[in-house]
Amino acid sequence: MRRADRLFQIVQLIRGRRLSTAAFLAGRLEVSLRTIYRDVADLQHQGIPIEGEAGVGYRLGAGFELPPLMFSQGEANALVAAARLAQTWVDGGMAREIEGALGKILSVLPPAARAAAEAQALYAPGSGLDTRAQAALQALREAVQSCHVVRLDYADVQGRPSLRRVRPLGCFYWGKVWTLSAWCELRDDFRGFRIDRIAAFKVLDERFRQEPGKTLADLLRQVEARMRDCPAEGLEGAAFSS
Repeated sequence: MRRADRLFQIVQLIRGRRLSTAAFLAGRLEVSLRTIYRDVADLQHQGIPIEGEAGVGYRLGAGFELPPLMFSQGEANALVAAARLAQTWVDGGMAREIEGALGKILSVLPPAARAAAEAQALYAPGSGLDTRAQAALQALREAVQSCHVVRLDYADVQGRPSLRRVRPLGCFYWGKVWTLSAWCELRDDFRGFRIDRIAAFKVLDERFRQEPGKTLADLLRQVEARMRDCPAEGLEGAAFSS
């Protein structure tokens, strides 16, 4: 990689994270820590508002913007492939957003690069989620974003019904199966709910606040600890425990 390209990538990586350590940057760019320290210092001398220091981490100062980006051929190919795969297994609202975003990306490519990206022989057959599952996924995804409590009429793997009030935290895809991870008020713990087993649901007007011990970050930390103790388990295992 040319040094100019590496400097650009350093700015991109720092901009995309709250805090980037030199070790993280060195690992991503496959260079030494010494190289990262030198490159960051050079960027700072050039006026790029990189805050932080060696041993702590770096972040980009507020208000800094890069000019519009040009994608490489490989990046354009990857975006088209990812969009085709995703559109089959997300809800209708998200699929339309993906289509719009992809159109904007392709519009800035040179004609030859755009043609090459669109000509990839990689497709996802349109046999993904049914209409009911798509509608449920979109409503639950939006409830996650808006922090609205949801009431579920749910059936477990044995078909036993239950009514739950949950704080939705995230939607996870396992390959043809979507689950909702949430804080369950009935169990007073994290639980996962297969969306195809939700008989009915209602997004309530009530909103919840993120409380310590009940957030998605807390759930992911719990999963990481469980995976260290028992690698065969993890979020997918937890997702089906309701």
